[in-house]
Amino acid sequence: MTAVSGGSAGRWALAAVSATVFCVQLDAFALNLALPAIGRDLGATGGGLQWVVSGYLLAAGALMAGAGRLGDLYGRRRLLTAGLAVFGGASLVCALAPSLPVLVGARVVQGAGGAMAMPAGLALLTNACPPGSRARVMGRALGIGGVATVCGPYVGGVLTEAVSWRAVCWLNVPLALVAAGCAARAGESRDTTAPASVDAAGLVTATGALAALAVLVDRGQFWGWASGRSATALVLAVGLGAVFVRHERAAAHPLVDLALFGNRPFVALTAAGAAANTATVVVLFVVPLALQGPWRLSATGAGAGAAFLAPAAAMALAGPVAGRIRTADAVRAMAGALVLGAVALGTAAAAPTLPVFLVAVTGCGAGLGVAGALTLIATQAVVRPERAGEASGVTKTVITTAAGLGVALSGPAADAHGAAPWPRPSTRP
Repeated sequence: MTAVSGGSAGRWALAAVSATVFCVQLDAFALNLALPAIGRDLGATGGGLQWVVSGYLLAAGALMAGAGRLGDLYGRRRLLTAGLAVFGGASLVCALAPSLPVLVGARVVQGAGGAMAMPAGLALLTNACPPGSRARVMGRALGIGGVATVCGPYVGGVLTEAVSWRAVCWLNVPLALVAAGCAARAGESRDTTAPASVDAAGLVTATGALAALAVLVDRGQFWGWASGRSATALVLAVGLGAVFVRHERAAAHPLVDLALFGNRPFVALTAAGAAANTATVVVLFVVPLALQGPWRLSATGAGAGAAFLAPAAAMALAGPVAGRIRTADAVRAMAGALVLGAVALGTAAAAPTLPVFLVAVTGCGAGLGVAGALTLIATQAVVRPERAGEASGVTKTVITTAAGLGVALSGPAADAHGAAPWPRPSTRP
């Protein structure tokens, strides 16, 4: 069984996870608009700049599945704290980076820190709260993360313009320290039904397969999907994945219990969450470009700030709303949220005026926010608490890889440097 705490320890766990989700989500998107400034400052040009974003996502996507189970085995608070230390230290290196290779390397380490912290934090919160209040408490934490997700590009743009892109990295350091301080006061929990020994073969093969898949998703568009390098990445992903599955079937204490993939609600919610996360990343890339393109707003001006305010508020409310949805209704609610997001996205693409565009984007943020939060809340509710980290790691791996796909799909728009991916409206506000 896993120890379930409450009271003061539960409140500190909520504070720790809220701060962790906020700083990790903010960092994941805050540097998007800063890439041109980074290139000028470090004398870098071409496709290398995209590794500033891609390196983070690749590391996070490859490591989360294993990290989630490690938290179950060795202590969720311990792994959360370690992840925050790695994340904060790498942020410091990013802020001081003298060259692009150093920055990209530090971003990869940041991704590793985020991979350690996020699944462990969600599992810690799951086990720190009484069963009757878990969903609502997780909804609050994820709502705070939703604000960071939506505001990340705008905050990054403002800091880059007003101070420097390095200020974005400096901001992570105190945020990580605050989160670690809160985590230190939270109660510890772990899976006591399994020995505290890691399935090393499973960890290596799973990480290798996920790394190859993440590289394929991120680099395939540049290499060519039919190129030799893409084929090599695909063969590695499939081959290592097959070895992983075969090993896990025979392992006495597997890294990932394959019975998890026979849990239909878990699979359905995770798959829908992947679609929602892909759409969210695409929206976060194209909305700033749309504001600068057809609507002629500065990416960091007051108008753009107001444009981000409503979607951020919708995302903040989406977490608590998702936390109040019953587990039995989660799949249907997820479908409804995705339909709302799709309809709103289509409306935004055809919006004739800026107010219509902003209303549509806000509706899209609400739908995708509920879907994203519900993915993490409901998948925790349909698995055993002692393996909460494992389930969280698998879910986060899938949706983070989907985020990488979203980045790849948004690449042409980002490369246009402000050329709007939305149809030019027929009228101007």
